Amino acid sequence: MHAQAVVATTAAVLGCVALLPPVHEARAGIAVRPSVIAHRGASAYAPENTLDAVDKAASMDVLWVENDVQRTKDGELVVIHDDTLRRTTDAETVYPGRAPWKVKDFTAAETARLDAGSWFGPAYAGARVPTLKAYLDRVEHHHQKLLLEVKNPELYPGIEQQILKVLSNEGWLDRRHLDGRLVVQSFSAASLQTVHRLKPGVRTGLLGAPAVGDLRRYAGYTDLINPSHTALSSAYVDAVHALTGPHGTPMRVFAWTVDDAVTARTVAGYGVDGVITDKADVVRRALYRY
Repeated sequence: MHAQAVVATTAAVLGCVALLPPVHEARAGIAVRPSVIAHRGASAYAPENTLDAVDKAASMDVLWVENDVQRTKDGELVVIHDDTLRRTTDAETVYPGRAPWKVKDFTAAETARLDAGSWFGPAYAGARVPTLKAYLDRVEHHHQKLLLEVKNPELYPGIEQQILKVLSNEGWLDRRHLDGRLVVQSFSAASLQTVHRLKPGVRTGLLGAPAVGDLRRYAGYTDLINPSHTALSSAYVDAVHALTGPHGTPMRVFAWTVDDAVTARTVAGYGVDGVITDKADVVRRALYRY
């Protein structure tokens, strides 16, 4: 097979539309095509939630990336996991008198001054906390797909509408993106209800593992249930798949955060539709043998 064809085939396997019905082998085997999702980008190999982590995921031929979105004091949407700048930037050094260094207490300009890479390693010194717009542009540049988490929505009233506006402005709410390249997730069911009310075409995922008896209540506005791998079983995945989501297709399951081959094969055997991982190469080898 020619090299170009190999690349195309690889992309097709990793980039399968996770919202389509998966094909599974027997329970003792491995799910044929769960998507591999790079958690906060390729976060085992580059500083999480930075453009470098997106680039690294792309270099590994991983087509799904996950990120976290929060809001600065002056209303800029930025990509960062914690509600404080302390762990993944040099905010303590640059702004020593402003503990506890909450994202919401800093302007976009102040946040843009921070080094978000040196904590990970000297090779990434000078990496910045990206705006959501910059992050979307980079994901689009690589023709990747995005699992976007609305982080701490209780801290940022109206953030759902702002996120949808940025997504719209950047061309992410057209049919091509909505059908297979975008999922908005949150631990907050209320936040997902807001997203669904404002833009019903957006597919959403609820983080966590609600009780099986409670799953049906989410089916009106949630397309995926995304639990920790420690909360999963074949029976639980089957219970989710038995329900129809708001877009007329079976609800799906993305499991997090899976960083070893044994666990990857286990959750794939349960029938999950996606595996969220810091180590996409490890999971890919475990599930696809390359």
